[in-house]
Amino acid sequence: MVASMRLPIHHFDLLAHRYDCLFSRPADDPLPRLMDVRQGQHILDVGGGTGRNALALRDAGASVIVCDVSLGMMRRATERELPGVLADVAHLPFGAGVFDQVLVVDAYHHFVEPDPEIAQTLAVSELLRVLNHGGRLVIEEPNSNRWQARLIAAAESILLMGSRFVSPENLITRVTRQGGRLILRDEHGFSVDLIFEKPALGEEAV
Repeated sequence: MVASMRLPIHHFDLLAHRYDCLFSRPADDPLPRLMDVRQGQHILDVGGGTGRNALALRDAGASVIVCDVSLGMMRRATERELPGVLADVAHLPFGAGVFDQVLVVDAYHHFVEPDPEIAQTLAVSELLRVLNHGGRLVIEEPNSNRWQARLIAAAESILLMGSRFVSPENLITRVTRQGGRLILRDEHGFSVDLIFEKPALGEEAV
């Protein structure tokens, strides 16, 4: 979906026209509530693909930009009249502190090139860079502590997607080391939502 994957652009280009049928959001999607979306907020949906998450945020009153490296997925998002940017998470084409919230749903494990550790650490740096002080970074990932998530990891390995899943604890450590402050951990099904805050100017992350 975003940045640095071995064959992912081809995978997601092929899946684009069927993606929303295969991976739909629930009708009572908790994401806008968890994110505390407010009218007029500027949100960047990194790895946003077809815009399935951005739609709920737009309906809640936010201004949302979808960012992805798959041209096929981006076309689907723009068909929904969502503004989209074709870009790599390692080099986001935005200035520092532009967004009130940054969202990454089921995409972090695809940040793997040229090396998973380097790519995923650099991704966190870029996600926090474009976030305004006091803003929120929201990451939803399969919870690798659950057997269902391990099945997903095995399936993506068979499909040669090059994914690298990390535990919630590992992900929390990566973000907090770069200054993010964890304010919510919410587990549901086999996924986990992690919400971090970028401290206001003059504050230090705890």
